[in-house]
Amino acid sequence: MREYEPDGRFDRAVGKGSADKPGSIGPTGRPFPKLPPISDWPHTRPAMIIAMCNQKGGVGKTTSTINLGAALAEAGIKTLLVDFDPQGSLSVGLGVNPHTLELSIYNLLLGRDTEIDEVISPTNVEGLDVLPSNIDLSAAEVQLVSEVAREQTLLRVLEKIRGEYDVILIDCAPSLGLLTVNALTAADKVIMPLECEFFALRGIALLTDTIAKVQDRLNPKLEILGILGTMFDPRTLHSREVLERVVQAFGETVFHTVIRRTVKFPETTVAGEPITTYASSSPGAAAYRSLAREVLARCHGG
Repeated sequence: MREYEPDGRFDRAVGKGSADKPGSIGPTGRPFPKLPPISDWPHTRPAMIIAMCNQKGGVGKTTSTINLGAALAEAGIKTLLVDFDPQGSLSVGLGVNPHTLELSIYNLLLGRDTEIDEVISPTNVEGLDVLPSNIDLSAAEVQLVSEVAREQTLLRVLEKIRGEYDVILIDCAPSLGLLTVNALTAADKVIMPLECEFFALRGIALLTDTIAKVQDRLNPKLEILGILGTMFDPRTLHSREVLERVVQAFGETVFHTVIRRTVKFPETTVAGEPITTYASSSPGAAAYRSLAREVLARCHGG
């Protein structure tokens, strides 16, 4: 049963009709902008590298990386997903068993005999490839400490294949350690998924501080592309209040697209495929297609 607030705030929070219709008021309380379809954007090679980053776990980083990448690939944007989390969740979410991998991104970071083409795997989505990871990557954080230019290690790996893709998305580990610093050093842009929950909101200040340090010392071209509200439940006052506070604090940095809670996302992980193929007509798939348009518009200055 739908829940309504006595003053009608539910309808204002949810927005009547589809939230991605131009001019409609979405969950962020702002009119949704008019965005061209993905097919209208030019292919951009070498690839735009985007890091999905938040030191708090369970905020939807991996889900957003998989489904944003799938939405881009669906429209002909050749995309590579980089699993840079030792838990290997992104690999699992795309049907890769991290326990049976002979080669992973760990071998590329610390080995000299492995070619990147040996590690990249195609997915079931045309135009979407994955650079898988497993628990071996946890050792890289310690081993990289003694390396020369240790913060640029991932960048050196990705530069070799950057000309083959339009977009590279990096799924960062839930920490602000050396692996995450590597991802931010390699990236052109960073997206911060934020669960619409109070404790997740507290971590954004720490993350933005880390990004500022990377910009100052390692990667001056790094830019925050946007903050993505995830796990939004419009039925709860808490969820709506957190999203409202985020918009008040960060303004236009917050994406208009908001990802709502749905049982479909856990199901897609079990199925090992993105929501754009598992439940193509679902609201979750529509949300990530909308996010893909917003991301391209911001990347191209639209």
